[in-house]
Amino acid sequence: MGSFKLSYAIVCFLALAMFQTHAQNSQQDYLNCHNAARAQVGVGNMVWNATVAAYAQNYANQRIEDCNLVHSGGPYGENLAEGSGTFTGTAAVNLWVAEKSYYDYTTNTCASGHVCGHYTQVVWRDSVQLGCARVQCTNNGWWFVICSYYPPGNYIGQSPY
Repeated sequence: MGSFKLSYAIVCFLALAMFQTHAQNSQQDYLNCHNAARAQVGVGNMVWNATVAAYAQNYANQRIEDCNLVHSGGPYGENLAEGSGTFTGTAAVNLWVAEKSYYDYTTNTCASGHVCGHYTQVVWRDSVQLGCARVQCTNNGWWFVICSYYPPGNYIGQSPY
């Protein structure tokens, strides 16, 4: 009986560790955060795209040694973030969505001295497919997060929604 209890405890611990590792970093977590922000402005949901996600993962892997926030220059729209500690994919998306307070829909501009292009990419009505990735950088232990969007958004002179 003691052996069973120990085995059960180990299984529970491993299941909990796996859940914590993936909590707020799953495909659905990324989609939920994006789609909640989009729903607030009447924009339809995004769907996960495995090809776009593979692109994001490949680029994240290229940044793993330096964690630099340098855009890939690829064919997709793109948001980047980095953070320390337990910085999650959800936390990254929340940073981008928080830029909403600096965006003026009427003038389609950002408040002076602020950026809001990450937010407008999140809610860009024509960007309907998403792929994201997160890696822990080897130079400083921080987390690098990328979300890629298809088709890309943020065209000058165009409103996101």
